[in-house]
Amino acid sequence: MNTLAFDTCFGACSVAVTWRAPDAGAGAPGVFRFELIERGHAERLMPMIEDAMGEAPFGFSQLQRILVTTGPGTFTGQRVGIATARALALATGAPVATLSSLEVMAHGAAALLGDGVRGRTLAVAVDARRGEVYFQAFAVDGDTPRLRPIEAPALLTPGDAIAKLGYGETVVVGSGARLVADAGTQGQRLFAELETLQPDVRFVPQDAVLADAVRPRPLYLRPPDAKPQGGAHLKPGGVQAMREQ
Repeated sequence: MNTLAFDTCFGACSVAVTWRAPDAGAGAPGVFRFELIERGHAERLMPMIEDAMGEAPFGFSQLQRILVTTGPGTFTGQRVGIATARALALATGAPVATLSSLEVMAHGAAALLGDGVRGRTLAVAVDARRGEVYFQAFAVDGDTPRLRPIEAPALLTPGDAIAKLGYGETVVVGSGARLVADAGTQGQRLFAELETLQPDVRFVPQDAVLADAVRPRPLYLRPPDAKPQGGAHLKPGGVQAMREQ
């Protein structure tokens, strides 16, 4: 399947273009791009996509699936990725599948840590400030390994996050990993790893790409800080008075 995947949710921008012939075995060849970037996702995403697509053995018109992360993340980053996915889907006709940014991070952690996550729970915790983390936990099944979300992404205090974990061994990754591990209670075995981890769609497995097509919508777990000003209005003739000043 000819696939374009990308993420712009946190402190990085990543793109993966993958393909696989009908008679190919497991895995898929691809072109991958990854940049650590705190701001400017809107300016970098399309050049990275064009660069990666330029090395693929197919063009935009031959895309069969687009995969985008919907959050959690920064408000701007989420909107950039989703708007781009919608525009490309409209232009190419390719259906869109979605993943949470935390699940993409979990796939990356599983690939990087290998045996270190087998037989354990894998949790992703991203520091959301204000004493909270974006959090999602996964069961790790089999030798591949395969990840199974235990619950949906949530915005939690570290204490509430560890309350969702049992007393088995848990590997916690992401910028909030230490916050969660330090909140662990006696009897819980929590290991903080990969604290600088960012989402990288290079590690997304093919079965995630084949998820049901949807209309992507941002996964906002926190309301925006900016709020409309209530009760404000111009006095009669106010516009004309402003023009005359």
